Amino acid sequence: MRERRPGERRVAMLPEFVPRLLSTGVEVVVETDAGAEMGIPDEAYRDAGARVLDDVFDADVVVSVQPINLATARALAEGTVTISFLPTRQELPLVRRMRERKLTSFSMDLVPRTSRAQPMDAVTSQSMVAGYRAAIVAAERLPRFFPLLMTAAGTVEPATVLVLGAGVAGLQAIATARRLGANVQAYDVRRAAAEEVASLGARFLDLGLPPLEGEGGYAREMTEERSLRQRELLAPYVADADVLITTAAVPGRPAPLLVTSEMVEAMRPGSVVVDLVADQGGNVAGSVPGQELSVNGVLIWGGQNVPSQLPMQASRLYSQNILNMLMLLLRDGELRLDFDDEILASACVTHAGEVRHRPTAELIPEVG
Repeated sequence: MRERRPGERRVAMLPEFVPRLLSTGVEVVVETDAGAEMGIPDEAYRDAGARVLDDVFDADVVVSVQPINLATARALAEGTVTISFLPTRQELPLVRRMRERKLTSFSMDLVPRTSRAQPMDAVTSQSMVAGYRAAIVAAERLPRFFPLLMTAAGTVEPATVLVLGAGVAGLQAIATARRLGANVQAYDVRRAAAEEVASLGARFLDLGLPPLEGEGGYAREMTEERSLRQRELLAPYVADADVLITTAAVPGRPAPLLVTSEMVEAMRPGSVVVDLVADQGGNVAGSVPGQELSVNGVLIWGGQNVPSQLPMQASRLYSQNILNMLMLLLRDGELRLDFDDEILASACVTHAGEVRHRPTAELIPEVG
């Protein structure tokens, strides 16, 4: 389906994946201009074996990157399956509409963090793209070199990059900054992150605080007291950094505030801050999604739908995630919804007029 949300350049299925899907015995229909934002013509989908139509609302399964909108939910027939990213707390009106229309919706945000589910883990694949982009954005905007350079005119010291949050995005930012030659430091509240950071040749900051391990390998929310103490301990490292990249997020919650305006003001003029999760509430005070701001000579770059800024690789990875998800739903060309399957059960938001995802159901009262 063609993406309808402004600024979304990714597609849910690249032409190269269509033959694999056709081999399962299903018909593949692509909406006209679905790949236009990436420069993929409709003819590329036709050559791959798909039908290209203006109206795809009678499909049994609709896949997209962003969630469908309310109008599309109204147009789809009862029982239609949708697969997309679906941040349910931000999309409660849509979830209600899906429940009313008896649509079956699967959220790629809710795919469990298990070994078997890794091929469908779109959150991880897109976070990797975002982390790479964060380091490139910082290198482009920093008014100095990243690497150590020995020249006849003297030695150029390497830039110091501080990464807060060492999940998938953070680790990719670390790896990319290291490949560019920067001196990289990182911090994360999870115990396992220290080893991962060290494996990439970066220095892990030990603040002497107890770890905060959450479910599925994610961090969990911290108390305000812990947050305040953490900011105090991080402040001198932030002030000393040429580049600060923040990537910390807690699933289903606004991103935690890690860096105050006072901490930003203590940075040297010319420093660069990349808040990768500005569109999730932001780790840095004052960051604005999709905008670059200057605060006392410090540039603050607010991330907004960052994976979409590298649409080709992001779409290729997401297409593979979607294809693997579809393989769980298809048997001999027929749609089979097996909710005994842990992955499908975890990722399902609505089905047969019910909200199956319990945390979301608690936010939406039952009809009547």
